[in-house]
Amino acid sequence: MTPLEVAIVALLVGGVFFTFVTAVGVIRLPDVYARAHTASQTDTLGAGLLLVGVALAIGLETTTIKTALLLAFVFITNPTAAHAIARAADEEGIEPWREDQ
Repeated sequence: MTPLEVAIVALLVGGVFFTFVTAVGVIRLPDVYARAHTASQTDTLGAGLLLVGVALAIGLETTTIKTALLLAFVFITNPTAAHAIARAADEEGIEPWREDQ
């Protein structure tokens, strides 16, 4: 196995791990704010690692440029969407979960 293949596998495994953490967080966390937080951060990292791994596996082609553009789109839209969801929840008066509730 070449060092490039090892790097690709490591990136893909890391991406799948963080995507799994996102799924568990969305299912397990108690309120919309915490769910938006985990969905924005770990999902962005997981998708980023997966897309970098795919770009390395493809090599230098036009598809790699499309993958890089998709990566930039994910890095911009995921935190923006999470912010919009949290703001909408706050405007609707949804209280954050507290341990004493």
